[in-house]
Amino acid sequence: QVQLVESGGGLVQPGGSLRLSCAASRIMFKIYTMGWSRQAPGKQRELVATITATGSTNYAADVKGRFTISRDNAKNTVYLQMNSLKPEDTAVYYCNAELTSSSVNYWGQGTQVTVSS
Repeated sequence: QVQLVESGGGLVQPGGSLRLSCAASRIMFKIYTMGWSRQAPGKQRELVATITATGSTNYAADVKGRFTISRDNAKNTVYLQMNSLKPEDTAVYYCNAELTSSSVNYWGQGTQVTVSS
């Protein structure tokens, strides 16, 4: 069974940083487009960042310049470095693995990020 396990969430003060990790197992990781999405209370899930198999990245407008997505194919892991965090970044963050040529899309269970003083 495919597993995506997120880690690295927690409580951080405004202006602080966190690095999220998502470890994948039982998939051919290197061919998947990996992404991070988030869902705040009472809001719809929104896409934060993606990275393709070839390393091309894309970001939501409100995180561009603050967040960086990266991947380590040797470790089957995707990362989200989050800097200059704001209270509005508070959400459950989910990673996903998608084969863009098909309907295959796996999701992790999520990790809570809370930005508060």
